[in-house]
Amino acid sequence: MIDPWTLIIIIGMATVTVTTRIGGYALLRGRTLSPRLLATMEAAPGCVLIAVIAPHFATGRPADMLALIITVIAALRLPMLPTVMIGMASAAMLRQVL
Repeated sequence: MIDPWTLIIIIGMATVTVTTRIGGYALLRGRTLSPRLLATMEAAPGCVLIAVIAPHFATGRPADMLALIITVIAALRLPMLPTVMIGMASAAMLRQVL
């Protein structure tokens, strides 16, 4: 059975996530966005992802550092989803090998 406090925290996080997504649409509804603002908004999810995973790679483990390099190279050439998949796969494989 799940701890009640854990369930409350999960529901709270889900509520905040949904609220921020809906709030963004509500605030920007009916407005024309500049190309610069559109580019910034499209880059934001990648920035958040990097901010979340970057500290993990500061461990100095060779497998993680190599996976980071592979992921950066993939990110320069591929969209987000294939890049994330390549990063996860390379980290998993390199951790097994090294």
